[in-house]
Amino acid sequence: MTLVWSDIAHGLATWRLLPLVAFVGCYPVGLVFFGSLRRVAEGLIAGRMSAVALQLGRFAALGLVLWGLALLGPLSLIAGTAGALVAQRRVLAKSGAEG
Repeated sequence: MTLVWSDIAHGLATWRLLPLVAFVGCYPVGLVFFGSLRRVAEGLIAGRMSAVALQLGRFAALGLVLWGLALLGPLSLIAGTAGALVAQRRVLAKSGAEG
């Protein structure tokens, strides 16, 4: 099987888009991750064990997403992390906890 230049160019274009896709894809992941933090904190204060399960689920889900991004390369991992951190800033600003 031989590669033609159009296949190589298509592969390079896709590779350059991965960080953008990672950033945009991790933004909603970050919104859910940081948005559920209040529920975890309130549950822990109330002594509910379901809060511990939610916390473990939050970390497992985010860890799985970041692991998948690490498999795609360092730029995708950094871009995905940046997307989650931008979401964190939005959640904190919305809750009034920032600043």
